[in-house]
Amino acid sequence: MSSVGTTELRARFARRLSELYGTEVPAYTTLVDECHLVNQRVLDRDGAAAERFGSISRVTAERHGAIRVGTPAELSQVARIFGALGMVPAGFYDLRDAYPQPIPVISTAFRPVETDELALNPFRVFTSMLVPQDRRFFSPDLEKRLLNFLDRRRLFPDELLGLADRAEAFGGLSDKDAARFLDLAAAAFALSPEPVDRAWYTELEKISGVAADIGGVTSTHINHLTPRVLDIDELYTGMQARGIAMIDEIQGPPRWHGPDVLLRQTSFRALAEPRAFREADGTISEGRLRVRFGEVEARGIALTPAGRGLYDDLVADIDQQVAAGAARQEIAPEVWAAGLPDSEIELAKRGLAFFTFSAHGDFDRSLSLSALLDGGFLTAQPIVYEDFLPRSAAGIFASNLTDAGAMDASQGGAPRDREWLADVIGRPIRVPEEIYAAQQEESLLRSGVSTTIDGGARQVG
Repeated sequence: MSSVGTTELRARFARRLSELYGTEVPAYTTLVDECHLVNQRVLDRDGAAAERFGSISRVTAERHGAIRVGTPAELSQVARIFGALGMVPAGFYDLRDAYPQPIPVISTAFRPVETDELALNPFRVFTSMLVPQDRRFFSPDLEKRLLNFLDRRRLFPDELLGLADRAEAFGGLSDKDAARFLDLAAAAFALSPEPVDRAWYTELEKISGVAADIGGVTSTHINHLTPRVLDIDELYTGMQARGIAMIDEIQGPPRWHGPDVLLRQTSFRALAEPRAFREADGTISEGRLRVRFGEVEARGIALTPAGRGLYDDLVADIDQQVAAGAARQEIAPEVWAAGLPDSEIELAKRGLAFFTFSAHGDFDRSLSLSALLDGGFLTAQPIVYEDFLPRSAAGIFASNLTDAGAMDASQGGAPRDREWLADVIGRPIRVPEEIYAAQQEESLLRSGVSTTIDGGARQVG
């Protein structure tokens, strides 16, 4: 009996979700079409340079999705489903203190981590979990009622979880089981037609629209699906020309003349989708909810901890100037140009970004990394940032919420960190910077270069 391996299973699932979301949210299909047009124009214009951060086939196929769950038990089940696809949890994101608007969730992302798997299909899913124990958002009474509601629902059928466990254990499924797994998994993330309890949803929505989207319904669903584009500014303009309402800003680093770093994101505004509501008297009526949108991303170079510290300082500088009356779109490129090296090689020399290195010819191994790069003995290929930015995620969430929600900052929160989340879902959560650092170190060793880190500057020994 033929079998469908993990990589193919992931690729098929990504395609299924894209087809599903395009059916449910037609503007998403418009977004994908515009991405294809922009990517082809950039490829025609820039040639090989357009594929600096990944082949056009990878960029075209690339998607990230987002889902939301309510409890550690639900998140643990999600981990089993994505584990069947070769996707592991990477990164910990706490959006409860995020700018510009706190969101009562913590998050991780499920994705492949091996370089070859990322090249084949880098599908990733940003997964958020509600924190009902956080008193800044939820009273003890609301927490109790919310947990009772969440404990009564069942997001994923046992058959789906059993197939997921088998796929993870054996590295794939038979053709028949793979087809069944994909049917069940896609159905689990489809928007449910079941009526929403209006009073319950409205109560949670006063706290946060995200809380209502998670705890106000009996199922989960794809909240957004995100293609990748090579020129997000051109895409933003093109979508507006098509009559699609976009959020006010592109989130993340500004457009500037130097290297693209980390991640830039934007989206079209959440659509008012018809939903059935159950009223207090038991009758069913029709209403509308704005919870789902179409996001798009442009990826750049992964930054080292030193580079990320510099990035955060620059963002804080921009925020300070904006608070004093400056226009963000005008001041951000100036701050970037003044504070960030404007070439990849300078980022590499200063240890601010991650690269893979290739050696050329014989060279003096006592030379510094800068000298080896300047002399052409080493060439640097940027490592693409595969992860997310809490501030950008919160910014897009906030831009698509109907109501700002409410929180009481005087109340204590509920401590949550990567170790806590790993413990409750029973799986280690990878640290993105450690993944990139390992890739970089491996490339240096292959090049015959041994390295140490001294005060944040890389030296060749």
